[in-house]
Formats: sequence, C-alpha cells, structure tokens
Amino acid sequence: MKRFRVIKSNEEFRKVYSYGMSRANKLLVMYILKNGTEESRFGISVSKKVGNSIVRHRLTRLIRESIRLNTGKFLPGFDIVIVARTSLKGKGYQETESALLHVSQIHGIIKGVSKDD
Repeated sequence: MKRFRVIKSNEEFRKVYSYGMSRANKLLVMYILKNGTEESRFGISVSKKVGNSIVRHRLTRLIRESIRLNTGKFLPGFDIVIVARTSLKGKGYQETESALLHVSQIHGIIKGVSKDD
C-alpha cells in the first residue's frame, strides 16, 4: 500500500487554515486547499483540550490509519488538514473512518462521489 504525503511544518498548516475551506461533522473538522500538484498531502492536528498525550496519540494513529487505508479514494491535488474534536475521544476505528469519509464527501474530494450525494 502506498504511503501518503504528510504536511509537517507549522507554516504549511497555517497556510491551509488561512486560505482553505473548512467543513465539519460531529467528530472531525477538515480544511482543504488546492496545492497545484498531482498528490494530496495530509496533516493531522489533535489539541491538548482533547486529552492527555496518550489519548491524543491514539486518536492521531486512528486518523492516520483511516487515511492510509482510504488514500486511493481521495482526489489528488489537495492539502488536507484534519482536526480532531473532543467528541472523537473514546471512539474506535470504525467511527473515525466513517467520520473521515463523511467529511470528505461533504467537501467533494472523494472519487466518484459528488458533493450533492
């Protein structure tokens, strides 16, 4: 399975937050910004408000795994930042993956699915 590209620098995160579009559901907030390349890059943010480092790291792993297993479904050419909400705390993989795909559908960045569906 192909690894996905990652947004790492604070400057890149701020650029997506400032100029990107955001959509949300109960568990996640997603910011997207066209990056002008043939690849999509992903960044994950989990605030200290969500929980201690163990909780934050677990949620980061769940989101990362959801992205990894669904990378082929995302349209190329976007910088995508996913922000975990406090309500994600205590949820499992299925809920996390479902929330990720749902908010991606809202943005219209899933292959073969239009925004209106």
